[in-house]
Amino acid sequence: MTQLVLPGDTNSLGSVFGGTVMSWIDICAAIAAQRHSNSEVVTASIDQMSFVAPVYKGWVVNLKASVNFVAKTSMEVGVRVDAENPKTGETFHTASAYLTFVAIGSDGKPVLVPGLTLESENDRRRFEKGQKRREYRVANRAK
Repeated sequence: MTQLVLPGDTNSLGSVFGGTVMSWIDICAAIAAQRHSNSEVVTASIDQMSFVAPVYKGWVVNLKASVNFVAKTSMEVGVRVDAENPKTGETFHTASAYLTFVAIGSDGKPVLVPGLTLESENDRRRFEKGQKRREYRVANRAK
């Protein structure tokens, strides 16, 4: 997903609002989750939201989402945000987040999500790390 940082997206310093980036991340991740599950999805949680560097007015923001882990009705989606200064061509990492989505059926109740096909070592690594993050989330929810 690609966004252009417009004046209405920026604060008094000319950099994009963190909440705007978070909204873009949520939308990008939801698209990935919806495509994977072939269902409507709702955001269940956002964790480990990290802002690495500012993004300024007129810059281009590229968001990439990946479904990392799938449980019964939920999915963890990782999103990486990179920014591009169109005047210099420089690109760099600006933010990352992990989000959990639940697939919802027409009755508004959770539905089963297809499993992931793990084709590469990178896919397997993402899956294992996503599984550990899920275990941590579930353990914290029980406290």
